Amino acid sequence: MTLLQKGDATFGNFEGSAIDVRRFTGYPAAEFGGVWIIGPPEVAKDLRTLGFDVVSRANNHATDWGLEGMRLTSDALDAAGIVHAGVGETRAAARAARFFESPKGRVAVVSMASTFTPMSRAMDAQGEAPGRPGLSGVRTTRHVLVTAEELERLRKIRAEQPKGAIRPNPDEPQDVVDLFGTSFKVGEGRGYRYTVNPVDEEEILRAIRHAKLSADFVIATIHAHEPGNWSDQPADFLPVLARKAIDAGADAWVGHGPHQLRGIELYKDKPIFYSLGDFIFQLDLLQPVGKDLYEQFKKDSGTMTDAEFSTFWTDRTFEGDVWYQSVIAESRFESGRLAEVRLHPVDLGADLRAANRGVPRLARPDVARTILERLQRLSSPFGTTITIEQNVGIIRLPARTSSGAH
Repeated sequence: MTLLQKGDATFGNFEGSAIDVRRFTGYPAAEFGGVWIIGPPEVAKDLRTLGFDVVSRANNHATDWGLEGMRLTSDALDAAGIVHAGVGETRAAARAARFFESPKGRVAVVSMASTFTPMSRAMDAQGEAPGRPGLSGVRTTRHVLVTAEELERLRKIRAEQPKGAIRPNPDEPQDVVDLFGTSFKVGEGRGYRYTVNPVDEEEILRAIRHAKLSADFVIATIHAHEPGNWSDQPADFLPVLARKAIDAGADAWVGHGPHQLRGIELYKDKPIFYSLGDFIFQLDLLQPVGKDLYEQFKKDSGTMTDAEFSTFWTDRTFEGDVWYQSVIAESRFESGRLAEVRLHPVDLGADLRAANRGVPRLARPDVARTILERLQRLSSPFGTTITIEQNVGIIRLPARTSSGAH
């Protein structure tokens, strides 16, 4: 807790709803982020006590409990004195930077999500059509990579569909075939390629430029599971978007979403964290559980308790240590320039009983080394060197040399 409290500004991702279900007049949303993440309003005060000053809200769980839950969570964070960004009554409000006055200057956060439930995306008003509340979404199109021969077979399958079943797209590139809701593209090997919606990208970069003129330090943050939680590598669009965000004025890019560590990059002496993993991960304690989930997994809600279901779901979804090992990134600046990043390994206790796991603690030395060596491996392709000293990972930037007047 001291580590979080000593920072001039401490940032995290708030993923869920802070509501009192006993008085809640809304409903669990029919479209949700995997499970309905819920905690009492007091959770916001607990986070403030821990030291969090600023949080992002744009993620796939933002509207698990509907717009009512989203709004009540905003109220709880406001009451706790935590600045938050990424959701709002319109898209412009969700896109907008929010500001925290730190002892060293004004900090802005611009929050977005590329992983989100479609109906949670905010919209601006147009003419007589009102705006729609929700989150700041970054829409992407995923292309499944296939060989040129496979693409032609897919094109033939599409051509053989009943007349009128598939509407032709005259603008479709020659190396792409859209079929049955999936886009296929010629590429090397297996995997995925992504394209980013240009309207969303332009609006996000504009929000960052605006924030930079109004703040001393700008955090651009994204919730991105792509290409999937199974991958410790970011999707191809993320490095491109992160660098564009820094070019637009962001001082740090912070990714979250895949529940495991991804690499760290330095771009123009600014840190890009592709994923720092989880800090608090108590999915075993999620209660209540909606009937839909029991039916989805064919479990008998008459004999199974909510606690048993939450543990069953967590064990089948997040088995192994990798989901319960992360870092706290401490960025240190000198004269407005990043001097070093210190990475403090965190262990959430994967081997503990359900009621106790998911609570952060500094990792013991052997676990700390495992975490940091993994992060070294993941960061190496980005040209980032991490040294390990006394169970802490350190990224050092070379001292800036000053040239004399001529």
